[in-house]
Order: sequence, then C-alpha cells, then structure tokens
Amino acid sequence: MENIEFFNTGYEALFCGLLSAFIAQFIKVITYIFTHKKINFKIFTTTGGMPSSHTAGVIALSVSVALIEGFDSIAFAISLGFSLIVMQDASGVRRAAGKTAATLNRLVDEFVQKNKEVKPYEALKELLGHTPLEVFCGMILGIIVPLVVHYYDFFIN
Repeated sequence: MENIEFFNTGYEALFCGLLSAFIAQFIKVITYIFTHKKINFKIFTTTGGMPSSHTAGVIALSVSVALIEGFDSIAFAISLGFSLIVMQDASGVRRAAGKTAATLNRLVDEFVQKNKEVKPYEALKELLGHTPLEVFCGMILGIIVPLVVHYYDFFIN
C-alpha cells in the first residue's frame, strides 16, 4: 500500500476542519464540567455555546485552503464565502430561532401551570445559535489549528 500524501492536500484541509470542530466541542464539554461540577457528554453533540464549532470548522477549512492553494485561489474564495455564510447563520438565524424557542417554552410553561389538565410536552431546544463573541472565538480557533497543522515541522524542530 502506498503512503498517502497528507500535507498540502485536501486531506490536510479536511483534517483541519474536522479537528477544529472537534476541539471546539471538547472545549464545551470541559467548560460544562467546570461550571456545573458534573460530566455531561451530550454537550459534545449539541449546537450553540462557546466557541462555535461550526465557525471553527469552516474557518479552519478556509485557512487550510489558503495555505495550500494560496489566498488568491478560486478554492479559497469559495471556501471563505461558504464560511461567511455559516458564521452569519450561526449568529443570526439560528440565534433568533433559539430566542424564539426560549419564548415559546416560557409561554407553554405558564399555560401548563394555569391549566393542570394539559398533557406533558417536550420543551424546544433553546441553545441553537451563537453570540458574536462565540463566533469570534470559533474563528480564532479555526485560524490557529490549520496554522499549527500546516507548519507542524516548524513547530517540532
């Protein structure tokens, strides 16, 4: 079996995107452990929170493409455009949906308390989107990871 080239290929870009998103989710689990003094691995698979794993993943992909193909490449322009849409969606549409879910949950709770005969309901998920700070921190993580991976030889020697 031949050796698969990793550096300066799509494998590197894909790895950086996935690694950045994984690290962001791992940070959320660690933060939860410190703030709630208990382990909840469900946090690893949820959306929302600090930092934005969606942002970290897409920015890492874009930075990797830029380092491999160049900042003036069509591939970088496409990946950056995709990243900007994901970041705007995370802090805009999904955040608004989370706020709407919180309001609906509060209204339903009030209704259930007044009308005891109502059947149990499942609360809507409120933590969907991100604050601008969470998106910004995801972006910083998404810049750092591909720089470390791409210049790995430089860092270890």
